[in-house]
Amino acid sequence: MSSKQQVPRPDARLGDDDTGCPILHVDMDAFFASVELRERPDLRGLPVIVGWPGGRGVVLSATYEARRFGVHSAMPMTRARRLCPRAVIIPPSHGKYSRVSRSVMEIFRSITPEVEPIASDEAFLDVSGARRRLGPPAAIAAMIRERVVAEHGITCSVGVASTKFVAKLASRHCKPDGLFVVPADQVVDFLHPLPVAALWGVGERTEQTLVRLGIKTVGDLARTPVETLSAALGRAAGTHLAALAWGRDERPVTPHTPDKSIGAEETFATDIGDPVEIRRELLRLSERVAARLREGGHVGRTVSVKLRRADFTTLSRSRTLRESTDVAQEIYATACDLYTASGLENTPLRLVGVRVENLLAADGAARQLSLGEPEKGWREAERAMDRAARRFGRDAVLPASLVRPPFDGMDL
Repeated sequence: MSSKQQVPRPDARLGDDDTGCPILHVDMDAFFASVELRERPDLRGLPVIVGWPGGRGVVLSATYEARRFGVHSAMPMTRARRLCPRAVIIPPSHGKYSRVSRSVMEIFRSITPEVEPIASDEAFLDVSGARRRLGPPAAIAAMIRERVVAEHGITCSVGVASTKFVAKLASRHCKPDGLFVVPADQVVDFLHPLPVAALWGVGERTEQTLVRLGIKTVGDLARTPVETLSAALGRAAGTHLAALAWGRDERPVTPHTPDKSIGAEETFATDIGDPVEIRRELLRLSERVAARLREGGHVGRTVSVKLRRADFTTLSRSRTLRESTDVAQEIYATACDLYTASGLENTPLRLVGVRVENLLAADGAARQLSLGEPEKGWREAERAMDRAARRFGRDAVLPASLVRPPFDGMDL
């Protein structure tokens, strides 16, 4: 286990004084796995892993019982199963997680409009403007935790601090199901004993470079001249890490960050060279991307595909459409054209992806009907599918070509 994962959890809070600590980092605990366990309470207390069990699948989420065996997110499933052979494997259901994520984010936005989601299961909040109405930051954090449990039956951990960087570290310190306050006047006391890998921007290679310089803790780095750090890491990285080591992080919580692109990709358990199967996958990915576009109120004008061969060489192709779209059939048709033009139709592929870029707000995008096109068509049909998916689940309504016959090896 790397030092990135060895940040010690304290026995108690560092302090209760949240004066000058308006930043909260809320992080759901083992999010995907926790959502699954709401429907499978019989699995509580057992090691559970969410991920596709195929040879190239990775761990998407793992309960803390599984993590005790060394299992963690992004680990290859083959390794996870060796580490924890008795783990219960649950295939992912992304539509379910998206629905819960949206609802949890609405809880945050009912507290303050200053919400910056950084993943489906975590966000920064600036509660400066909510203090008069709801109380001090630590009380607001406790309220959020109570509402998430009451409304969704899952838990979250909340860090309270004066900056985003320290708040994120604080939430890691109290996982799972905790609240940790780092008073503004105790930031240095909190940071300096931590391993240097706790700092944002310190990956495995940077950590190795710092350790060669004798820098093992954040305190060691703070006491190292900036010139020394810059010589080893470059001016930008050296300056950045020196500031973080003293708790300096000027970045504000930035709500409503616009998406630049929306995409989805799939790595196959075994390489696939059959063009029919590849096009099926392109359709499935196009459906997923289009649904996310509509969920976010976006349309996009540029469609791209990503094709990775068995030798890991990757080819990307894109096309800009005449008009922006959020319709899966239009995205799929373009993706198929790009796949055909790639010259890889009979080449075994290990990964395919579909992405839509050049996004605009859907309500501000004009659309011209083509000659002979009916006023109602695919767009309306797909929005009806969205409504059915919200009520019955993402797989309730599918294009016929994506419906597999029963008993084909799928885990029904």
